Amino acid sequence: MNKQKNTPRLLIALVVTSLSLLTGLASAQSYPNRTVRMIVPLTTGSGADIAGRVVAKSLTDTWKQPVIIENRPGAGGLIGTGVVVNAEPDGYTLLVQSASYAANPAIYKKLPYDPLKSLIDVAILGQTPYVMITAADGPYQTIRDLIITAKSKPGEITFASAGVGSSTHLAAEYFNQMMGVKLIHVPYKGSPEAIQDTMSGRTAFYMAPLDTAIGQLKGGKLRALGLTSKTRNAAVPDIPTIAEQGYSNFEIALWFGVWAPAGTPAAIVKKVNMDINQAMQDPEVKNAYETKGIKATPMSPQEFGKFVREEMAKYQKIAKDANIEPQ
Repeated sequence: MNKQKNTPRLLIALVVTSLSLLTGLASAQSYPNRTVRMIVPLTTGSGADIAGRVVAKSLTDTWKQPVIIENRPGAGGLIGTGVVVNAEPDGYTLLVQSASYAANPAIYKKLPYDPLKSLIDVAILGQTPYVMITAADGPYQTIRDLIITAKSKPGEITFASAGVGSSTHLAAEYFNQMMGVKLIHVPYKGSPEAIQDTMSGRTAFYMAPLDTAIGQLKGGKLRALGLTSKTRNAAVPDIPTIAEQGYSNFEIALWFGVWAPAGTPAAIVKKVNMDINQAMQDPEVKNAYETKGIKATPMSPQEFGKFVREEMAKYQKIAKDANIEPQ
């Protein structure tokens, strides 16, 4: 008797599911048919902004629809991220963020969204090392100089970041842990501001995304103390890694990705992922990435989702080991 009563409900559920799938497929087939916004919750000139603009241009050509970058900086990326979380889940508002997306949960007690449920992991845009920069005419010629000074003046030397809870903040904290030094954190609005004050000598160093600092490095306005990758980067072959300077276990990478609001049809997520991965083969994108020191590392949505969760766990450990009290 119960089975008979439940049969209509099961049929209705199957029909609803089938209709949802068909609607999603139909949406994906016509997607996009208007402007797509990519929200970057960081300042213009940040690492994610640079990578996002390169890919947005390629997608504009592929989709024959405008793909525009809209910067919404503030609160360590939370403001712009909130814009996407609350957007219609139709694929026309996407988030372009850096590894800060994975770092924020380690710093903030309560986020205005659930990083595991409010957004869908779509695609990775690429990876790049951080470059530890200091003033070109400053007192630090090498990492060893900085470490010796920091150990002789615990709690006196400052370091810059692109904001509390940003990946640049935790990358620097990771360096401090590994080297056994205690420094003062000075957060800025974004990478351009952090670079400017480090260039002027107001802070001792900044773990800058390579793509944001490469111009000033090549122009001689900054000194590079080392890259955070295991091997040197082809865009700046003369800059040694921190690992090769006697700190063999030191490695941490910066990455950029794309997310969509929860509820976005799976077919649209798959299409955006495939087209972004295809963009990585675009000669213009490849050239722009190589010039900026960004490495394309295409992943499926599922692979990217697994990667993001592993990164969250890594930053949680860094924050815990650094005794950073969540805000």
